[in-house]
Amino acid sequence: MRLLIHWFISALALWIVAHVVPGISVSGPAAALIAALVIGLVNATLGLLLKVLTFPLTILTLGLFWFVINALMLELASGFVKGFEVHGFIPALIGALLLGLVNSILQAIFVPKRS
Repeated sequence: MRLLIHWFISALALWIVAHVVPGISVSGPAAALIAALVIGLVNATLGLLLKVLTFPLTILTLGLFWFVINALMLELASGFVKGFEVHGFIPALIGALLLGLVNSILQAIFVPKRS
């Protein structure tokens, strides 16, 4: 059940970011749900591998390079999902930053704490 809640919250965060950041668009709720799933899968596989490989660069940039990797993963996911589009690297970078922030806020509000 927690996994479904996280999935819906991620889709809602993506929907919010798409309405705030020019250059990112989601055609509807179904596209947001599919895009959230694909973003999660891409980040869990290729994103994790890239973060491990670029860890020294991430240390040199004090963690800022992870935002670049997240932006690239967002652009990559947009290539797989019809109805989810990211137009350029700058919108992807801003979207990755906001997506992480909005997702964290929504998780804090809606996900029940484990006791």
